[in-house]
Amino acid sequence: MAILTPTDLFGRVVWLGIVRDRAVTLESEPVETMALDWAGPVGECHGGLTRPSCSRVKLQYPRGTEIRNARQLSMLSAEDLADIAAGLGVPEVPPAWTGANIVFEGLPEFTMVPPGARLLFEGGASVAVDMENGPCRFVAERIEARHPGRGMAFPEVARGRRGVTGWVEKTGEVRLGETARLHVPPQRVYAPALERARAARGAG
Repeated sequence: MAILTPTDLFGRVVWLGIVRDRAVTLESEPVETMALDWAGPVGECHGGLTRPSCSRVKLQYPRGTEIRNARQLSMLSAEDLADIAAGLGVPEVPPAWTGANIVFEGLPEFTMVPPGARLLFEGGASVAVDMENGPCRFVAERIEARHPGRGMAFPEVARGRRGVTGWVEKTGEVRLGETARLHVPPQRVYAPALERARAARGAG
């Protein structure tokens, strides 16, 4: 029985980028086409089949533990970026400043796309969504350098709008202007965890 449901939601690729060397910069370099192999975008420094664990999973592993790399790509929406810019009171937040790999247009509330969802590109490649991405200080510093007094609010303003991370499920090439169809898994809240979290907050 099929578990993933194709939706009538399509996102158009409006920006592609690669972070080539994090020791030099975490800003992404714009490209017109992106080759995806099993390790992620070809040339992307966040690629690889495994990676050292980072702050995103600090409650699960000691920093630097080798884990499966489900963070091969960083994906955002043009709509979320526009909302972040408006919230900060700046003209724009260019995708490059966020280290984005793919920016879509036309997928509402993109950061809320559920883990396990798939984006199937018309050219044949596909990516799987791992989880929501968290706002980081790096982006705040980039915005602050261009717009003094505005950037350090980024972590708060961008919460719930920072896009998602993901990994390559089917290799191929992605091009600017290409569309991807969203496929989603069943969605429901795991009540036991939610109830215990609420109880813990009440006890605190």
